[in-house]
Amino acid sequence: MPGEEKVKGPASYFPSIEKTYGEPISHWMSVLQVAGPMKHMEYVALLKSGHKLGHGHANALVAAFLARK
Repeated sequence: MPGEEKVKGPASYFPSIEKTYGEPISHWMSVLQVAGPMKHMEYVALLKSGHKLGHGHANALVAAFLARK
C-alpha cells in the first residue's frame, strides 16, 4: 500500500518468529542477553539447539540483538 514502509532486514522475520514459536521478540532478546557474550554463530547455535528455532529465524534474532549493542 502506498505510504506504508515495508519492514526490511532481520525485523521482517519477527511476525513469523512470534507466530511460529509463541513468544514475543522481547523473550528471545532476553534469552540472548542472559547467555552472555558470544559470537554471532554461537548465539545462533544456542537458539537452534536449545530452543529449536530454525536457522533463518535464529540468525535474524541474533543479527537484531547484536545490532542493538
